[in-house]
Amino acid sequence: MLKSAFRNGLLAMAVLLGPAAAAHAQDGKQTINFTLGYFTPFGLDSRDDDDVLVANRTFLLFDVDDFNGATVGGEWLFPLMRHVEGGIGVSFSKQTVPSIYEDFEDPNGTEIDQDLSLRIVPVSFTLRVIPVDPRSPVQPYVGAGVGIFNWRYTEIGEFIDFGAGLEIFDGRFVKTGSDAGAVILGGIRFAGDTASAGFEIRYHNASGDLDDDFAAPKIDLGGWTYNFTAGVRF
Repeated sequence: MLKSAFRNGLLAMAVLLGPAAAAHAQDGKQTINFTLGYFTPFGLDSRDDDDVLVANRTFLLFDVDDFNGATVGGEWLFPLMRHVEGGIGVSFSKQTVPSIYEDFEDPNGTEIDQDLSLRIVPVSFTLRVIPVDPRSPVQPYVGAGVGIFNWRYTEIGEFIDFGAGLEIFDGRFVKTGSDAGAVILGGIRFAGDTASAGFEIRYHNASGDLDDDFAAPKIDLGGWTYNFTAGVRF
């Protein structure tokens, strides 16, 4: 149902904006953008109340900030109207964070440890408003859209079964999903005839459903991304 809705939405956009895009394409250039950035998930005070990292922090020692990390991506930008661009892009981020139980340890005195890992691959569909001439060498912009967030969350290591006399066991818990969310962005680029470079900030908000193997029913996927961009224009 979700894929069908996005397909229908894109078709509707093409029908409505197609004539305008054809009329104004000569005023702007298409760009293939490459991005290198830094993703920062929401902190504890901003995360969903049902988020698994919030729940895990009540008995495991780790910092949510440890999930901050590098992200790479690419995007196709194309003119729709004189001051409006469309964009279709994809990016990738993954971080693995070590954790230990706060109040328990192995009988031999070693820590009971595990790795928490979150991978996010957003596919975004955006519109940008560029308030200056599309041929200007300095182009600020703001935009918004929707993203499909493909994600994988895992917990691997040693765990305590509190229902079986505090038995310690090796476990591997994995959950994947694809969920929609909002994307808001803003930035500036310095554009020439054949190349461009710039800086961009993105905010996105989405969450995925987990199962009973985890300490909470949700994984909050939201956060901020700070990107450097480099593009090829044609």
